[in-house]
Amino acid sequence: MSVSHDHHERTIIAPAIIAGVGVHTGRRVRLAVRPAPSGTGIVFVRTDVTDRDNRIRVSGEAVVDARLNTMIENAAGVRLSTIEHLMAAFCALGVSNAVVEVDGPELPILDGSALEFVNLLDRAGFRRQPTPVRYIEILETIHVVEGDKHAALMPSDRYEMRFEIDFPSAAIGNQVVDFVVDEATFRRDIMAARTFGFAHEVEAPRQAGLARGGSLENAVVNDGDDILNRGGLRMEREFVKHKALDAIGDLYVLGGPILGRYEGYKAGHALNNKLVRAMLAAPHAWRETIRLPEMAEAG
Repeated sequence: MSVSHDHHERTIIAPAIIAGVGVHTGRRVRLAVRPAPSGTGIVFVRTDVTDRDNRIRVSGEAVVDARLNTMIENAAGVRLSTIEHLMAAFCALGVSNAVVEVDGPELPILDGSALEFVNLLDRAGFRRQPTPVRYIEILETIHVVEGDKHAALMPSDRYEMRFEIDFPSAAIGNQVVDFVVDEATFRRDIMAARTFGFAHEVEAPRQAGLARGGSLENAVVNDGDDILNRGGLRMEREFVKHKALDAIGDLYVLGGPILGRYEGYKAGHALNNKLVRAMLAAPHAWRETIRLPEMAEAG
């Protein structure tokens, strides 16, 4: 499995289809990922919307409401929710160009991680494209704060990520993960980490019309200091690894992998999007760059 993807864009070889329940609406939704030419980027198409433009091209500006998930919207007001786990899989597997058709207002939550999306893309296969990957190279630190939460992008010669969470629940507590964001690490440590929540929180979002499809099938549910899922956790520090998975997906809306270090403390989708917008508003702090393969790799 090539980890560097030799610095060229990739798409998938064949269309790949999966279906599942949306975590917020509780509605069954079908998703098809299709190959796309260089220059397409990641485009989502709401196939259930037929009366106006139903294509939403992913960009930092397209993200509109990032409270409980990452939601994007086009100029015609067509929205799509919960793109972050698929976006994380695209980033880690080096998929630059794809068209994703969805017949509902949100992506299926599947098991609450990126595992099934990775399996889906693996089945489709990958095709190298002639265009070099455009990296987002961080030149100066960009930092955003909200209360006791903060997130930053800083210069680094590779894509690194550090995430820290701190919860009063003994089942979670303080957890830190610090790693290089590449395909091998993502597959080994990150992709299977599931989204999580608290039993007492499940009711409030339901009353607000959210999390109707949430269950022990697609989230780690904590009740006080106990984990309600049979079988417990899949891995050590699953909670913080899932937050890192979310952040990888949230940052990939920039249209290319980061050449820099992300650090997040208690950050969620909203703060990650604030960081993306702060970066876009500071053109001197970053640049798009291509990396030619080193001689050693060529030999």
